[in-house]
Amino acid sequence: MPHPPKGLHSRLAIAGRENTSFANGFTMAFQPIYDIETGHIYAHEALVRSPAGGGAAEVIRNVTRHTRYSFDRRCRIKAIAMATALGLNTRLSVNCMPNAVMDPDTCIHATLIAAEHYGFDISKLIFEFSETEYLRDPRHLRAIVASYRKCGFMTAIDDFGADLSGLGALCDMQTDIIKLDMKLVRGIESDVGHQRIVRSIVGMCRELGTAVIVEGVETRPEFDFLRGLGITRFQGFYLGQPLLEGLRSAPLIPLPVAA
Repeated sequence: MPHPPKGLHSRLAIAGRENTSFANGFTMAFQPIYDIETGHIYAHEALVRSPAGGGAAEVIRNVTRHTRYSFDRRCRIKAIAMATALGLNTRLSVNCMPNAVMDPDTCIHATLIAAEHYGFDISKLIFEFSETEYLRDPRHLRAIVASYRKCGFMTAIDDFGADLSGLGALCDMQTDIIKLDMKLVRGIESDVGHQRIVRSIVGMCRELGTAVIVEGVETRPEFDFLRGLGITRFQGFYLGQPLLEGLRSAPLIPLPVAA
């Protein structure tokens, strides 16, 4: 498993001293996001895992307000380092904690240093944040998104639809992508209420020019219904589970290509 070498740590020091308690306390799994319009993988999402492969909650429960910034930064670095070592040739989606640091340029600088060190194309980076992060400090998150966009990063609202704040966040910041929350996806083929909500969200995103990714797709009926709405990008166990320290190249099922 790749670790940032000492030289990189020295360069990162100019972006602020950090707590290093999480340096070897986690690893990454990568889950593919498939695009049925092209028949290829659109991106891989980097997901935090314990060294033994335990879920993100097992790692995050040890994060305190004093170590949030260090943890967020080390997640970015490890995701970039490992994706590069694995030969990733798609976009890389990374979850972030934008409220972990008050100065967006500081965190961006560390990301740019890591990307340069590993030779990773920053135009392939997508940063995901949750609706909850928007609720905590809308003005700060607007500044974060604006700074990311200026640097050429893409942004996405994760778990969209899980909270009433999602519409406000989308209209306020107009991120490149929304990732539809799995609570709306589960059993959607037979849930008329969820069908109406998702149709409205998809229509609104088309008007705004915002891409839609559906996450948490677990069954063929869910996949078929959402594909019928014209959605082309999917993530979920039905197509491919996260792979610990590895990349999947093909979906678990034959992937129908959109006409």
